[in-house]
Amino acid sequence: MASLIPFIEENIPLPTNALDAFPPLTASEELTMRANVIKLMSDLTGEPLSVNQDNIDEAKTLAKEMIENPRLRPNYAKYPNETLAFLAGMVAQMNVSIVEDLADFKLYVVNKLVQEVETGRDAKSRLTALRSLGEVDGVDAFKRRSELTIKMQSIEEVEKELLATLESIETKAIDVEAREFVSQANANNE
Repeated sequence: MASLIPFIEENIPLPTNALDAFPPLTASEELTMRANVIKLMSDLTGEPLSVNQDNIDEAKTLAKEMIENPRLRPNYAKYPNETLAFLAGMVAQMNVSIVEDLADFKLYVVNKLVQEVETGRDAKSRLTALRSLGEVDGVDAFKRRSELTIKMQSIEEVEKELLATLESIETKAIDVEAREFVSQANANNE
């Protein structure tokens, strides 16, 4: 059997280490990647992740820091797997919890409004949330729309319409003048 040897290009620089081979990731992308690896390792080893209150508190503190400073690049390596898994779950639950631009913030607001609509304590708060959700740009449930129809006509058609309009106005004016004349004549006769 003949062996196949692939063509290997020359003079292509290789990364010096595995870290250099990775593309640059945002903080949330890195967190998602780490959480996926943690979950995979847990599934492969059969050891479930058990989160305790310290992990929860640590994840909440880290999430708050990341929201307050979107440019923050935490060193995830110093946190236990349970904390990272819980933090990734919080981010996934809100869909976007680390705000880097206004589109992410809008998505966060919409998610919170939907959550309030679904879990509001009373009808008034749910209705307020629905109203606010309907006013979000892109949803526009309450936006009044008006239609404008543009009719293209030749100059002859425009002239005909104008003459017809002027004639109807003239007829109405004559009719009004005639009624006023008849009213004055009747008043003078009495």
